[in-house]
Amino acid sequence: MRVLGSVFCIIIGTSVVSAQEFSRHVAVCQEAHAADIGREAMRSGGNAVDSAVATAFALAVTHPAAGNLGGGGFLVAYLADRREVVTIDFRETAPAASTRTMYLDARGKLLPLHRSGLRAAGVPGTVRGLGLAHKQMGKRPWPDLVAPSVRLARDGFPVSDTLARSLNAQLFRDARRSGVDEDLGARGDRLGDFPESVAAFRKPDGTLWKAGDILKQPDLALTLERIARDGADEFYLGKTADLIAEDCARRGGIITRDDLAAYRAIRREPVHGTFRGHDVYGMGPPASGGILILQMLNMLERFDLKASGPRSPNNVHLITEAMRRAFFTRATQIADPDFVDVPTAKLVSKPYADELAATIEQRATPSESLAPFRILDREGADTTHLSTLDSEGNAVALTYTLEEGYGSKDVIKGAGFLMNNEMGDFNLIPELTTRSGGIGTKPNEIEPGKRMLSSQSPTIVLKDGKVRLVTGSPGGRTIPNTTVWVILNVLEFGLSGREAVDAPRTHHAWFPDQLLLEGTTWPAEVKEALRARGHRLVDQAIQGDAHTIAVNPASGKIEGVADRRRETSRASGD
Repeated sequence: MRVLGSVFCIIIGTSVVSAQEFSRHVAVCQEAHAADIGREAMRSGGNAVDSAVATAFALAVTHPAAGNLGGGGFLVAYLADRREVVTIDFRETAPAASTRTMYLDARGKLLPLHRSGLRAAGVPGTVRGLGLAHKQMGKRPWPDLVAPSVRLARDGFPVSDTLARSLNAQLFRDARRSGVDEDLGARGDRLGDFPESVAAFRKPDGTLWKAGDILKQPDLALTLERIARDGADEFYLGKTADLIAEDCARRGGIITRDDLAAYRAIRREPVHGTFRGHDVYGMGPPASGGILILQMLNMLERFDLKASGPRSPNNVHLITEAMRRAFFTRATQIADPDFVDVPTAKLVSKPYADELAATIEQRATPSESLAPFRILDREGADTTHLSTLDSEGNAVALTYTLEEGYGSKDVIKGAGFLMNNEMGDFNLIPELTTRSGGIGTKPNEIEPGKRMLSSQSPTIVLKDGKVRLVTGSPGGRTIPNTTVWVILNVLEFGLSGREAVDAPRTHHAWFPDQLLLEGTTWPAEVKEALRARGHRLVDQAIQGDAHTIAVNPASGKIEGVADRRRETSRASGD
C-alpha cells in the first residue's frame, strides 16, 4: 500500500509542506520530533495505538502549549482485524472540593481564578488515558514508548522559531509577538508570572530564546522516567501524585492525593452514524464533537450540496443553520453522562435530524428563538490533535489539551509539567446565557468528580470496513465545525485530502449569533447573499488545524495532509 503523508502543522509566512510518500505507515502530528517518534514506534513493530501513545508523550516535551501530562482528552481507535471502534475518555474531572459557584464572588461576578494558577486545574487524565489505550490495544512494551520522550526532555531538542517566539511572549512581557498566532502568545497571566514555570522554561542565561537553542527539561525527564518505569499508576499513586498534591496544597490548588487516586480513564461507546454510504465514528459525551458532527451530517444529507459547490451562498447558509442547531443541542443537552442523562441515540438519529432540518428556512434563524429561556446581554483554542495509521489498517485519532495555550501557566514544582486550566470549560455562572457567547445552562455546571463538556472531535470515517478519513482539529468551539468541513469536502464535494484541508472554513456556535468566515478569499457576492439572508458576518484569519489522513478507497493511496495554516511540522513513516 502506498502512503502519502505530512504532518499537520502551523504555517506562518511562506513555508509550505509538500506531501511525502510512504509505503507502510504514517504518524501525523504538529511537531517533527514527535512525528518521528510515532514512526519509530511502528517501525519497531508497534501498531497505530503504540504510535499514538509515543507521539503524545513526545508532544508533552516538544509542544508545551498543548501537548501534556497535566491535561486530558479523547482517543478514537479503529482495530482493523476486529472491525471494531474503541473510544477512550480521559477528560479531566472536577476535584472533590469543587463547588457550583467556586469562581464567583459574593455578588455573583466571575473571578479570574479559572484562567491561571493551580486553582484552575481539573484532575489530569492524559497519563491514565494513554495507559488504558496501551493496556487494551498496544503491542510494544510501555517503557519503550515513553523512553524517547525521556531522552527528549533530558538531552533537549532545538526549538523552532515559533516555539522560541511563543516562549519569549510567555516569559518576557516586553517580547514582541510579531507574526505569532494569538494562541501561541499570552492572554492574561503568562508563564513568566509563575516562578516554577520560569524555572522550567527560561533559557539558562536568562536571554530570549531563538530558533536552534536547545530546550532541556530535567524535572520533566525525571517524571517521565518514573512513568516509564512504574506505568501510568505512578502519576496517580506515586511520587508524581505527591508532588501535585503538595504543590496544590501549598499554592491554592484544590486537587488532593485522593482526587488523583480516584481518577479513571473510561472506555465509552463510540457515537456512530452514516453519511453518503460511509460509517462515521466519533467520541461521545462528555465530548460534544461526535454528536454535533453526526447531527450536522444527518441534517445536511437530505440536501444536494454537491450540485452548487462548497462556497455557494445556499450551501453556506444550510451548513450554518445545521451548525446553529447542533450547538444549541450542545448547550442544552450534552454533558458528562455519569451526571446527566444525555439522549445520545436520539440526538444522532436520522428522525431527529429530520425534525431539526424541517425548521431550516431560506433566511437565518435568530439563535435566540431556539432557546426556551431568557438570553441576556453580557474555550481556549490551543489544543492539539494527532492521527496515526499502520500497515494493518489500524488507525487512531487522538485530541488532547491543557485548554488555553500553556493551560494554567503553572508548572508543578519538581515535576516539570504544566497543569491544565480546564475548570473554565464548565458553565461557571449558573443560569446566565448571554448573547456574547457565555453559556450558563445546567447540564455543564460544576460538580465534584464531573467531567467538563468538551468540543474535541477526534473522528474516524470508514468505507466498507476500511479507513477513509482520520481527522480532528484544535480550536475550542470551532473544532466540530472545522472537522465537519473536512468531512464534507471529501465525502460530499469530492475533494482530495489536500484540497479538503486547504479550503476555507466557517463557524457558527449558536451564540454569539454570528457567522465566521475564514480567510480573505470569500467572494463579495457570496457575502452579500449571506447578509441578505440575515446572517451577521465576521471575518477571521485562521480556523483550526485539521490534522487529516485521507485514504482513496479505489486506489488505496493515503494522504497525510499538513494543514498549511500553521508552521511546518512533519509526517513521518515508511
